[in-house]
Amino acid sequence: MPIMSSELITKAAAARAATRDLRNLPTDKKNAGLEAIASALESQQSAILEANARDMEAGRTAGLTDVSLDRLMLNEGRLIAMAADVRTIESLPDPIGETFDGRTLENGLRVERRRVPLGVIGTIYESRPNVTVDIAALCLKSGNTVVLRGGKEAVHSNSALAALVRAALRTAGISPEVVQQINDTDRAIVEQMIKANDYIDLIIPRGGAGLVNYVAQEATVPAITGGIGVVHTYADATADLVKAVEIVFNSKVQRPTVCNALDTLLVHSVVAPSLLPLIAARLSAAGVEMRCEQRALSLTGLVNKDLVKAAEPGDFGQEFLALVLSVRVVDSLDEALKHIEDHGSGHTETILSQDDTAINRFLDEVDAAMVMVNASTRFNDGAQLGLGAEVAISTNKLHARGPMGLRELTSYKWVARGDGQVRR
Repeated sequence: MPIMSSELITKAAAARAATRDLRNLPTDKKNAGLEAIASALESQQSAILEANARDMEAGRTAGLTDVSLDRLMLNEGRLIAMAADVRTIESLPDPIGETFDGRTLENGLRVERRRVPLGVIGTIYESRPNVTVDIAALCLKSGNTVVLRGGKEAVHSNSALAALVRAALRTAGISPEVVQQINDTDRAIVEQMIKANDYIDLIIPRGGAGLVNYVAQEATVPAITGGIGVVHTYADATADLVKAVEIVFNSKVQRPTVCNALDTLLVHSVVAPSLLPLIAARLSAAGVEMRCEQRALSLTGLVNKDLVKAAEPGDFGQEFLALVLSVRVVDSLDEALKHIEDHGSGHTETILSQDDTAINRFLDEVDAAMVMVNASTRFNDGAQLGLGAEVAISTNKLHARGPMGLRELTSYKWVARGDGQVRR
């Protein structure tokens, strides 16, 4: 195990010590803390935006990509949305203490399962300062303490938001020790956190493939290591052309720098001659670069070499996180399913179709955290699905899959009530 920094030891130990009190905190008290956080986000915007401006300036100087800068940026609208998400979490049922699968055995023993927190959540994330608030709020409501470690590109924003959260909790009469922020930006902290088994119960990385794969390979603490989104939309032979254009446009353009944005469009050859020119015209007007295999290239109706190009083999199976889309024409649903199986990451896959047989096959046969019908891929999001927010979108198959909200941050314990029963 690597030698741990004094800051990590001190703060992770404080988070561990605070778990018992938080586990027993009543729902109304947790909700009061969430309301205090939401109110502070609304009333203290200037300080947060000033800190974010420092990070944005440093990011531009350091040559961060437009994708990273978009993820890093905070503005009044994003802060208001963050406050709204916190209030949604406040309004949701508290999962802690929920009992389920209760029954009485033949011997009279009464057994049930009771939902409990996981313990201490360690989160390592890049660029997005909103993660600081999202995860702190979800962990508070689900009874988990949290150790947050953001990237150096957002150090001022994360510090300001963590300080706001801790102060809000104190105002609500909750120990601020339940939320810990690691300020040290040394990359060695990541290695230390993912091997801090004595302090942390679960690691959740939020970032690019490099971070996620590193945690998957090196962590000794249990980790949720999915979330890389290679996202497909398949337009079947019966796709509604008008709806298909709008869905593809929204999936690609509404916010291209996030994991649920569309990466690859597959179009059935029956509908491709009608649909592809419509989609190409709409996307090109928004500056989307289309990388098309040969049949798709011949059907777009555009000759703009800056925006419509021949695809390279590496353009399929690629998470672009930008205004770039790979396009392929297929001859059947089976060919589309095989392409998704070969190139997908198990994140989000959508079919555009009016054929119930094709729809049901797609839903049954596609292996992904979320499978959708006639809707934008951008809906694979905790807030959009009514979870308030998410700590991650998991593509794992064990413990949690898809957007991780309150219930996904819990486990359960068996409770048995007897009256003198002994095993014979």
